[in-house]
Amino acid sequence: MVQVRVYLYATLRAFNAAAGGDTGAEMEVPDGTSIADLYGLLGIPEGHVKQAFVNGRRQDPDYVLRDGDRVGVFPPIGGG
Repeated sequence: MVQVRVYLYATLRAFNAAAGGDTGAEMEVPDGTSIADLYGLLGIPEGHVKQAFVNGRRQDPDYVLRDGDRVGVFPPIGGG
């Protein structure tokens, strides 16, 4: 198992209130879990995520999480 800290921003906080805010939420995920897999574990539907950052660097959904990673997940931004 791998320990990661997950931060969900804006509308994505609805999928895990504990992961909103400055402290995020600690999660334990199976070895080999990708960012895309993490979305599924959190119940985030396809198309609700614009991008993710791991340890401050943008990563693709196929990035495999490692112990101690800090994952920030952002929705598409709307406005005008």
